[in-house]
Amino acid sequence: MVRLLIACMRLIAPLPLPLLRALGWGFGMLLFALAHARRNVVQVNLRHCFPALSDAERAVLVRQHFVQVGQSLIDRAWLWHAPLEVVRHRLQWTGAVAQLAGEQPTVIFAPHFVGLDAGGLALTLHSSTPVAFIYVTQSNPDLEHWINQGRERGGSVKPYFRHDGVKKIITSLRHGEKLHLSPDMDLGPQDAVFVDFMGVSAATVTSLPRFAKLGRAQVVPMLTRMTPAGYTIEVLPAWTDFPSGDLTHDTERMNARLAEWIAAMPSQYYWVHKRFKTRPEGQPSLY
Repeated sequence: MVRLLIACMRLIAPLPLPLLRALGWGFGMLLFALAHARRNVVQVNLRHCFPALSDAERAVLVRQHFVQVGQSLIDRAWLWHAPLEVVRHRLQWTGAVAQLAGEQPTVIFAPHFVGLDAGGLALTLHSSTPVAFIYVTQSNPDLEHWINQGRERGGSVKPYFRHDGVKKIITSLRHGEKLHLSPDMDLGPQDAVFVDFMGVSAATVTSLPRFAKLGRAQVVPMLTRMTPAGYTIEVLPAWTDFPSGDLTHDTERMNARLAEWIAAMPSQYYWVHKRFKTRPEGQPSLY
C-alpha cells in the first residue's frame, strides 16, 4: 500500500500546481469527512484557542484547515519528485534572509504550519552549510526511506533522531551547523513546562532556549506560508536577549510570538495535533 502511494506521488509530480492543489482540495475534504477523531481534535483546539469565534466561523476554519492539510500532503509529490528548478521556482524567500548567511551558530525556529516540509527543503536548497533536523522514526521502512529521501534531496542535511541525545547536535551547532527546530508540539511532560498557549496552559518543551544556550546560538524564526504559487518562506530577525536564562520565561515568549503568527494565518497551523494532550495534574483531558 505504501509503495503504491509513493508510485502515485511520483506519477502526479509533473502536473501543474493548480491541478495538484485541486487534488489536494479533494483529499482534504475526504479527510474532513472520514477522519472523525482528527476532526474532533481540530474542533477542540480551535474552540479553546479562538473562543471569540462563533460556531459557524470555527466550522469554516475547520474545513479550511483540512483542505490545506490535504493540499500540503499532495504537495509532497512535487516537493520530493519534481525537478529542483521547478521546486526552487515555487519556494519564494522573503524577510531577513541574510540572517541565514555565514557560519554563526543558528537555531531556526520553524513552527508547525502546514508548509513545514516545504520550508525545510527550501532551507537545505538555500544553505551553504549543513542543516540539522531532528526526525521521528517511521514504523514502515518504505515510508521511512521515502520521507527521508524527500527531505534530504536538497543536500546539506544532517539527520538526527530523538534517541540520539543532544551532545552531537550541540557540538555541530557550535561549529556552524544550523539547527532546524520545531518545538511547538505536545511531546509529553518530559523536558517541558506548562505555559500559556493561546489562552490554554500547554505542556511545551524547553528545547529552543536550551539549544540556544548550549550551542551559543542565535534564534531565527522561519515561517512557511502556503500560497497559490507554492510557498513563501519568511525569515524574521534574530531574537534579542534570548535565551534569558529563565526557561519558563523564554518558553512563554516563544508561545506568545507563535500565537501572533498563527493569528495571521490561523487555518495553516497544524491543528490536527493534540496540542493539549498533556494536562496539569488533576485536570481532565480536553479531548
